[in-house]
Amino acid sequence: MKLQDLDVIVTAPPAPGWGGRYWILVKVTTDTGITGWGECYASSVGPEAMRHVIRDVFDRHMAGESPENIELMFRRVYSSGFTQRPDLTVMGAFSGLEIACWDILGKDRGRPVWALLGGRMNGRIRAYTYLYPLPHQPMGDFWTSPEMAAECATEMVRRGFTAVKFDPAGPYTMRGGHMPAMSDISVSAAFCKAIREAVGDRADLLFGTHGQFSTGGAIRLGQALEPYSPLWFEEPVPPDNIAEMARVAQAVRIPVATGERLTTKAEFAAVLRAGAATILQPALGRAGGIWEMKKVAAIAEAHNAQMAPHLYAGPVEWAANIHLAASIPNFLLLETIETPFHDRLVKGAIRVENGFVTPPEAPGLGIEVDEDLARAHPYTGEGLHLQMQEEPCDYVNGNAFAGGAPPREE
Repeated sequence: MKLQDLDVIVTAPPAPGWGGRYWILVKVTTDTGITGWGECYASSVGPEAMRHVIRDVFDRHMAGESPENIELMFRRVYSSGFTQRPDLTVMGAFSGLEIACWDILGKDRGRPVWALLGGRMNGRIRAYTYLYPLPHQPMGDFWTSPEMAAECATEMVRRGFTAVKFDPAGPYTMRGGHMPAMSDISVSAAFCKAIREAVGDRADLLFGTHGQFSTGGAIRLGQALEPYSPLWFEEPVPPDNIAEMARVAQAVRIPVATGERLTTKAEFAAVLRAGAATILQPALGRAGGIWEMKKVAAIAEAHNAQMAPHLYAGPVEWAANIHLAASIPNFLLLETIETPFHDRLVKGAIRVENGFVTPPEAPGLGIEVDEDLARAHPYTGEGLHLQMQEEPCDYVNGNAFAGGAPPREE
């Protein structure tokens, strides 16, 4: 069995766009007629440019190869062009293709992917959700309203979730780490207070910052949140500055989490060696794929650290995350996004029930992609999957971040 054909589909989820402006799906077919699906979480260049990168990676390093030889193909890609170092864009391309290989192998053997990764360690996978506006809540007001966030958190707990994530401390700027405005610290503490009072000890609070603060600013903010005992303080400083993240981890009594913008074991191992985080959040469509993150889970286990796969993408990456989570002993939490479009795209194959996901028993990733639906929603915009703002922090009028929901492009 050899890898033979590749198709790339860039699909755009309908408004409000939870999961990003577009999702890059890859369909890989073998010479025996088996089709595997993957998702490339790659966004540092536009989706049309990524089509060419994905095609080049496939043609150069994978076409004609057995899908079993994942280690060999990874080393080819990692070493491409005399590099042998992490490359976010190339690894984003390979990651989706690698996920498709696992889907093929599972289908060929009639077994779910988790069974090929050492078997099922976790029969129920604890999920968390970001706080998105409820249908009756005004979206424009939601992101700066502790009261609305608390109402939404209460509803998510009613649905069975035992952890909720929010990030009211914006803005996310291209300028690197900044000192938060005192108003940003006050709003962040108010969010934690309102949500904690609303849900009590029925749910963990997951505080996101996504690399936006200076070291001193992150410490000031983190110490203000300590009374509400969040489960994690996510990416408190830019992810490329591991030593400064370690300083934050030493100064704040909240576990630090990081990883959605990292790729390969080289970067994750450096985080662990520095003591910069105890919770790793790989995005499998970017980080090197399932097998590479299985290795990272083992390295994390040796450092007494836990894994919480990240998701701000489509349901194919979600499926890959689930199979990894099912197979590792140091799993903590799984991010999930549930929208009608996510559900329809995989024909309802994956569901969160009472706050947990059950690993699929069907072969491969356990999903059936609705290819017609994906092709019926092509991405025609100019923006990237997510974008950071150019304007600096506003110390006068306040700041807001629209929860990862990019404005719809007409």
